[in-house]
Amino acid sequence: LIMSPAMWKWTCLVSHLLLSTTVSPLGRQQPLHPKRPFITFTGDQAEGNFNHLVVDERTGHIYLGAVNRIYKLSSDLKVLVTHQTGPDEDNPKCYPPRIVQTCNEPLTPTNNINKMLLIDYKENRLIACGSLYQGICKLLRLDDLFKLGEPFHKKEHYLSGVNESGSVFGVIVSYSNMDDKLFIATAVDGKPEYFPTISSRKLTKNSEADGMFAYVFHDEFVASMIKIPSDTFTIIPDFDIYYIYGFSSGNFVYFLTLQPEMISPPGSTTKEQVYTSKLVRLCKEDTAFNSYVEVPIGCEKNGVEYRLLQAAYLSKAGAILAKSLNVGPEDDILFTVFSKGQKRKMKSLDESALCIFVLKKINDRIKDRLQSCYRGEGTLDLAWLKVKDIPCSSALLTIDDNFCGLDMNAPLGVSSMVRGLPIFTEDGDRMTSVIAYVYKNHSLAFVGTKSGKLKK
Repeated sequence: LIMSPAMWKWTCLVSHLLLSTTVSPLGRQQPLHPKRPFITFTGDQAEGNFNHLVVDERTGHIYLGAVNRIYKLSSDLKVLVTHQTGPDEDNPKCYPPRIVQTCNEPLTPTNNINKMLLIDYKENRLIACGSLYQGICKLLRLDDLFKLGEPFHKKEHYLSGVNESGSVFGVIVSYSNMDDKLFIATAVDGKPEYFPTISSRKLTKNSEADGMFAYVFHDEFVASMIKIPSDTFTIIPDFDIYYIYGFSSGNFVYFLTLQPEMISPPGSTTKEQVYTSKLVRLCKEDTAFNSYVEVPIGCEKNGVEYRLLQAAYLSKAGAILAKSLNVGPEDDILFTVFSKGQKRKMKSLDESALCIFVLKKINDRIKDRLQSCYRGEGTLDLAWLKVKDIPCSSALLTIDDNFCGLDMNAPLGVSSMVRGLPIFTEDGDRMTSVIAYVYKNHSLAFVGTKSGKLKK
């Protein structure tokens, strides 16, 4: 990714927002240049936190998703327009929401927490999804945030009842000659009967069309979705899949996740709950979701395990890093931040590591697993299907790099972890975010920390 001038300007502005000090290569804190002023934006304090931020790569305009508000800012952080999204009368137990049918639960004024913010460049609109009414989305015109549509009449329009701002991730797959697709991944908060954890939806040209957010394919037996089996919750009552990051590359869509798992520690007869970071892969054109594969990922340095994924970003290798990794400069590289251990999702330890993965090597591991399963070796080995432990079925076919599955041996899990290459560790100030790009053949990464520092 080579940044446009508008994107670079935004990156500098964000560094102004986050930085109070910089860190020199030797670790000494240096004051900022005294002539470089901070440019800041502060919203209405009564409205609560900012949740998501996206930047229009063509104009440099910034869209900010907050509690009860969507802001459009100029590249120097001046407010251009706002759109109010809440609060409104609601109750999280109302399904479908009371705007569709009468609800017997008591209604109270409820904040609308922004859960997803995406720019649909093709149709010049913003997709803003919130926590109200079981997670419905608005489609807003980029120019003035005018509401183009707000689908809410069908069950497909309710994405997730979870109120956490980091519970939904979306990836748009764009086409030149047909409607785009929106891959949505979301925590389901114990309601698998209502919400698929991953699905692909139609993004119609008309924001008010009946088909907006409908499943790409849906019949009596098959749909463009993955649902967590209800049986899973009998083994892990608080089971959910938390989606940290998503992207598309080549013929696939990927999501990076954090999910609970029951394991037996060495020498113990009882099981304990831990969290495992996994990469999930789906083919863009797979309407039946037979291509679903997930593979555990993690990092280790000096005998210390870093297994709790905090953040990720897709970039290119660049000529210098590519040479040391023995890949091409245009190969996709995942920059990831993990915290130490894998037991406490909500209270991660401060020790953290920045690690890189070569996407091609993850894909090679997935291909090896597909080939072995289609030889009839092992089971589907998916943690949230453990109640069934389904054996792999053999089939005579060639599995190449772009194999998209059949209605057998799916969904599939990879048992052995793919380990990333640790390139930086931080023991006191946990890393919580990362962005990377290539500049003059060098790979650069910016990392944000728990205390609000920015490290380059």
